[in-house]
Amino acid sequence: MITIAVDCMGGDHGTSVTLPACLAFLNQHSDARLILVGLPDALASFSHSRVNTVLASEVVGMDDPLEVALRRKKDSSMRVAIQQVKDGAAQAVVSAGNTAALMAISRYVLKTLDGIDRPAIAGQIPNAKGHGTTVLDMGANVDCTAEHLLQFAVMGAALVSALDNRENPTVGLLNIGEEAIKGNEVIKKAGELLRAASKAGDLNFYGNVEGNDIFKGTADIVVCDGFVGNVALKASEGLATMIVNFLKIEFSRNILTKMAAIAAYPIISALKNRMDHRRYNGGALLGLRGLVFKSHGSADAVAFEFALARAYDAARNNLLDRVQARIAHAAPLLVATEASALSRAVAPT
Repeated sequence: MITIAVDCMGGDHGTSVTLPACLAFLNQHSDARLILVGLPDALASFSHSRVNTVLASEVVGMDDPLEVALRRKKDSSMRVAIQQVKDGAAQAVVSAGNTAALMAISRYVLKTLDGIDRPAIAGQIPNAKGHGTTVLDMGANVDCTAEHLLQFAVMGAALVSALDNRENPTVGLLNIGEEAIKGNEVIKKAGELLRAASKAGDLNFYGNVEGNDIFKGTADIVVCDGFVGNVALKASEGLATMIVNFLKIEFSRNILTKMAAIAAYPIISALKNRMDHRRYNGGALLGLRGLVFKSHGSADAVAFEFALARAYDAARNNLLDRVQARIAHAAPLLVATEASALSRAVAPT
C-alpha cells in the first residue's frame, strides 16, 4: 500500500477541492491509503476505509509571510502533513498551499539531501509530442548559480527516469540561442558543467534549447532558474486557455461554424485534452529527504487528483532512492563544482 499525506486545507479552495479529489483518487487506486490533515470541523464529514485523519489547529494562508508560516504556525495542516513523511507514516505529501511556505517548512522538517544546496520544483508543460516537458526550477529559486543548475539537471533526470520510463532522458539548458557562446556568464558556466557531466555519464545533455523547444518537446528536461521557469509555466497555461476559448468563440459564430465544430469535435476534444494543464498538475520538490508535491493553489478537484496520482507514482517507483542514486553517481563532479564555486566566492577582487 502506498500512503500519501494530504494537506486538505491548502490552496485557494481548501476542502471543497481536496476532499472530492481524494475520494476520486481512492476510487482509482485500490492500493493507496491517504492521511488527511486539516481542521476538525473541515474533515468531520469525510469517511473512507483507507483514510486516516490527523487533526491540525492552524492553516497557512496563501499570503502568510514565511516567518509566520514557519515559526508561528507550528501546528498548521501543511506542517503536520509534512511531518507524516518525516515520521514514516506516509511516503509522500501533497499540498496546494503557499509555495514559499511549503518549500521552507519542507526544508526545515525533512532537510536536504547530501550534495544538494537548494531543492527545486520540477513540473511538466505539455508539448507537441503528446506528453510533458519536465521543467525545473519552476519558482523555488529565483537566483541560481551554474552549480545549482547542474544539481537541478541531475535531479530532473532521476524524476523523468522514474515517472516517465526514460532511463536516459535528454537534458536541455534554457538559453537565448542554441550556440554555446550565447547567454550570460551563469548560463555559459552551466553549459560547461552539463557537458562535463554528460561526458562523465551522469546525464544525457542535449545542449542549449530555446523557449519554443519546451513546447516542441526537443528535450525531455529543461533546466532554468525559478524566475524563468515560473514565467514559462504561467505562459503555457495562459496559451492553452486562450486557444480553447478562441475555438469556442469561432465555432459558435453561426450555423456553418457550429456544423463545422460538430464535424471536428473529436479533433477539438483531443486538442483540448492534450493542452489541459490540469493533467500536468503536481510539481515535485526535488532535493529533500522525502517526497513533497505541490499542486497549483487554484487547482480544481480534477487537477488536485492528478497531483495525488503523481505523488503516488513517485512513491511506487521509488523516486527518492533514484534521486539519491543519481546524486551519489554524480557526487565527484558535484563536489568539484561546489569547491570551485566556493573558491570563486572567496577569491580576492
